[in-house]
Amino acid sequence: MTAYRTVVVGTDGSESSLRAVTRAGALAGACGATLVIACAYLPTDPDDREVRGAADVLKDEAYQVMGSSPAEETVRTAYERASAAGAGDVRTVAVVGSPVEALLDVVRRESADLLVVGNRGLAGIKGRLLGSVPADATRRSSVDVLVVHTTD
Repeated sequence: MTAYRTVVVGTDGSESSLRAVTRAGALAGACGATLVIACAYLPTDPDDREVRGAADVLKDEAYQVMGSSPAEETVRTAYERASAAGAGDVRTVAVVGSPVEALLDVVRRESADLLVVGNRGLAGIKGRLLGSVPADATRRSSVDVLVVHTTD
């Protein structure tokens, strides 16, 4: 088995997802792999009832999925964490779309051979609205998936 060459990790800015970024950064550094940090977001459109509905449900966590400015800030923070953990070659990308679709798209575009996600899924109404990223990514990915234990 060869070492991983390109690793994709997803983050939504939560502490839990940043733990996955730290682990991915350490792994990418140890393998000499490129690390691509991805954050999915939904564009804000004042006429988009579905997006407004999601914001109503998510309340204080809506920043994690709406608008490119928060997503850009999220990947900047994640970049710092990954670099501190040992990743040398790090790129960041903010992608429009749902979390799983965006991550799988980045994996395809980057020809990645490993996808890293945290184990913390979304529960309750949030999970039904957005889906469980770890479960869906594991089931649908065409490459290896590392699910990092990110909860205490």
